[in-house]
Amino acid sequence: MDIDCLPFYRTGYFSEFICDYLAEKPQVQNFYNRFPNLKNFEAQIAEKATSFPDENREILYDALQLQYKGFKVGNETQTHLKKLKEPITFTIVTGHQLNLFTGPLYFLYKIVSTINLTKELKKAYPKYNFVPVYWMATEDHDFEEINYFNFRGKKLKWNKNASGAVGHLDTKGLDEIFEAFSNQIGNSTNAIALKQLFEKSYLEHDNLADATRYLANELFGSEGLVIVDGDDKSLKSLLVPYAEKDIFDNLAHKKVSETVTEFDALDQNYGVQVNPREINYFYLKDGLRERIVGQDDTYFINDTEIHFTKEELQKELKEHPERFSPNVIARPLYQEVILPNLCYIGGGGEIAYWLELKAMFEAMQVPFPVLLLRNSVLIITEKQTEKLIKMNLSVKDLFLKQSSFINKKIREISNIDIDFSAQKQLLEEQFKGMYELAEQTDASFLGAVKAQEVKQKKGLDHLEKRLLQAQKRKLKDHVLRMTEIQNELFPNKSLQERNVNFSELYLELGENLVPMLLDTLQPLQQEFTIIKT
Repeated sequence: MDIDCLPFYRTGYFSEFICDYLAEKPQVQNFYNRFPNLKNFEAQIAEKATSFPDENREILYDALQLQYKGFKVGNETQTHLKKLKEPITFTIVTGHQLNLFTGPLYFLYKIVSTINLTKELKKAYPKYNFVPVYWMATEDHDFEEINYFNFRGKKLKWNKNASGAVGHLDTKGLDEIFEAFSNQIGNSTNAIALKQLFEKSYLEHDNLADATRYLANELFGSEGLVIVDGDDKSLKSLLVPYAEKDIFDNLAHKKVSETVTEFDALDQNYGVQVNPREINYFYLKDGLRERIVGQDDTYFINDTEIHFTKEELQKELKEHPERFSPNVIARPLYQEVILPNLCYIGGGGEIAYWLELKAMFEAMQVPFPVLLLRNSVLIITEKQTEKLIKMNLSVKDLFLKQSSFINKKIREISNIDIDFSAQKQLLEEQFKGMYELAEQTDASFLGAVKAQEVKQKKGLDHLEKRLLQAQKRKLKDHVLRMTEIQNELFPNKSLQERNVNFSELYLELGENLVPMLLDTLQPLQQEFTIIKT
């Protein structure tokens, strides 16, 4: 197995904001607490240790014991659950939606990054314990984002009428997905293992939250992964004072809005990921998850007849905290309130919206975690590597846009140097004399000279393109093979990790897939990892 790395900014798949964050640019330093390097975790540990109450640990432990009831819990996970009660134990968290059969590959990369960071921290700070946590987004209600996974270019989709929090959804209808999937993957040893994993996850559990817990536990339980479901009354009881500040004082809206204004003033290219609402909570009950909207001293549940006075809503929050579901702005705060957490690991978009939240955390007096961009990976199989070698293709070139990739390779393999840069430079030199002549004789001719220069440069561009097209036709078979291999590794002209499901790689690598990732990925390295199997 060969491993190569590529700086994130070289891939072209990450925003300018994230690249500036990874480069520790001064203009973004106000939006995070501590940069993700090993040394900075010492101060993060000290800050969290003095702010996280022991009683929260007891509530967390008891809630997790109930959440795991009926599940087979491995020794490593059981040990981690017990250690959460100790004041020397801290968590590293990643979160993800309940995508069907994990969804895209980066589900695995998020969790592996989380597990591996806990191992690194244990080596650096041996007197503390570090527990990897996967936060299931059970309260999300966007079913269309999670009801499918891709397999060999086809979308296997769960068709179902759904409303409310997706974690509550029953698993009826997934037997049809299982049948379609089974028919496509064959009967190899690895295929049989995948079928059993799908069947035990989705056909032997009644709701999507339990199915996802089983699946993640099967994949990562041996590494001690702890799975947290925030849709929990006892855990939400800890959120009540913070929810009150959001709902009744609009504190989150004020602070995040101020940060968004700072973003806009700083650089228009950064872009705002999420905008806060005046109230950042949904009302969650009986298949319903709708926004809470305030008007004067009355609070309405959007698109329903339900409404509360301020006093009634305060009472509802205290008596039924489980009915209050945080949105994308409030959920990160909820996570940090109930967990002794040091670091959140997420994708580029996630880290970008977390960077909007620091001022809100400060106002709520909750420590802001270290933010770490998850590992990104391109896995190239042995057969694909052979193709690349045969065509003399560099993996780094594959990250180029397809037109640029093809043009670059055509120029390299062609006997003709189809690059008119030298001719354009010579043309510019010639026109310098014409500009001088025009200024000395009649300055009104400068425009005509400029127009002629532009016209001739366009002529050269046109000729260059025509020659490239002619060469592409001449090398048609080679171009086709280059295009095919790039499309294999970058489906839909996007990253493999955002499109391909782990099952495709599992069919080839089997039970070695997860260990390979655990052995390879270095979360603090902060580079794009290329693995040739």
